[in-house]
Amino acid sequence: MAEKVYLAVDLGAESGRVIAGLWNGRRLRLEEVHRFANGGVYLGETFRWDVLRLWSEIQNGLALAGKKFGKKIVSVGADTWGVDFVLLNKQDEMLGQPYHYRDARTRGALERTFKKVPRAEIFAQTGLQFMELNSLYQLLAWEKKSPEILDAADTLLFMPDFLHWAMCGVKRAEFTIASTSQLVHPLKRDWSRPLLKKLGLPAHFLPKIVPPGTTLGKFRRSLAERTGLAGVKVVAPPSHDTASAVAGVPTANTGKANWAYISSGTWSLMGVEVQTAALSPRALELNMTNEGGIDGTYRLLKNIMGLWLVQQCKKSFDLAGRKYDYAQLVKLAMAAKPLRSLVNLNDPRFLNPPDMPKAIQEFCRKTKQLVPKTDGELVRCAYESLALKYRETLEALEALTGEKIEVIHIVGGGSLNKLLNQFTADACQRPVLAGPVEATALGNLLTQIRADGEVGSLAEMREVVRRSTAVETFQPDVKSNWDRAAQIFAHFKDQP
Repeated sequence: MAEKVYLAVDLGAESGRVIAGLWNGRRLRLEEVHRFANGGVYLGETFRWDVLRLWSEIQNGLALAGKKFGKKIVSVGADTWGVDFVLLNKQDEMLGQPYHYRDARTRGALERTFKKVPRAEIFAQTGLQFMELNSLYQLLAWEKKSPEILDAADTLLFMPDFLHWAMCGVKRAEFTIASTSQLVHPLKRDWSRPLLKKLGLPAHFLPKIVPPGTTLGKFRRSLAERTGLAGVKVVAPPSHDTASAVAGVPTANTGKANWAYISSGTWSLMGVEVQTAALSPRALELNMTNEGGIDGTYRLLKNIMGLWLVQQCKKSFDLAGRKYDYAQLVKLAMAAKPLRSLVNLNDPRFLNPPDMPKAIQEFCRKTKQLVPKTDGELVRCAYESLALKYRETLEALEALTGEKIEVIHIVGGGSLNKLLNQFTADACQRPVLAGPVEATALGNLLTQIRADGEVGSLAEMREVVRRSTAVETFQPDVKSNWDRAAQIFAHFKDQP
């Protein structure tokens, strides 16, 4: 068959890309067309996203793709991180500058909210893990500070939905990204309007929710002219990047809960793919989350502060004149003594501290542990703590599903970290299959390919991933000594 090209716009917290997927009917080959930096911007005392610059970079990438692939391009779809959103008025003007999920305005929002509606009732209405960065608490912060903005809002669009609107003019909320908000009922798969009413939040700006794989429309004429992509369709993939990543896991066990995934990057999202949301009191107690997946599935998972701690340690090291790349940090960690100091990565102090090494040291000091002093000790502490958080989450997932997890798939940028992969295998005593790095782009692109009629089921999509990529296996060391460390780690409880 003649080669077809599909484009994925993939935005992460640190960078964004426009990636071309070249499809020959059997395998999918990826080619990065354009990469650009991303990150929050301080504005006064607030932390925001510069979405107009991001959209400008995306248009540059689309134009480059148009020049290279021309009429071969069939469709485009965007995926991003969850929870954050843009507000538009009736004239399609942006209202305010979109906030970054690490902005401080939601601090303390959980306890304030529980005074209005009990925690258990919110979980029953949303099925989501409690984190103060969720869209629900962001809206409550808007309502408290600038209620006139919410009154003037006509449409709320999550980040990928905003990009799709910019491309084709259609305003819809794709299900997987909407499900990260703590605004969606996990069984009705629609907005939890009774909850919003109880909390005094308006709901008039919430758009229609559509499933992943929905064709939204064709490029705006003006965009087609600027990019040379006339007639190109906009297809909503699983627009939450983790939902796309899970669709791109190369498992042969689709439909079973005997495998777990870790989408490893700034955040680590660890979970299993299930057919029904887990809403039991035990799921609430464990602070697990039920996010939407492809084909009506749910991602029963835990959001874990992933490589963010290492990224922020690197930033502090750089500012102090000790400039390392990530490979050098791994070597420093390997040379440090094992399992001396541990932290709970989900502790609020690690959300956005001015100095991450000091935050880690403060936690260790407060919990009466040896305080890591060298750069290698700090990074090793973060890696080992992450592996133990995976172990804790694995046990919770097995308890909730009643299934023994036989293998862990690690995908995303973190899958390149061989030291962390081995720590994970050793801590969890499970084989780890690492890769592909580009699972998110693969899941995004294969959903578009399926919308084009080229592949059928989710199992077939994953078969294409297996044909198109390679994985590396890490076997657990049965002599490793993580049990005592796990006992210490068990005393660190998530908040709330």
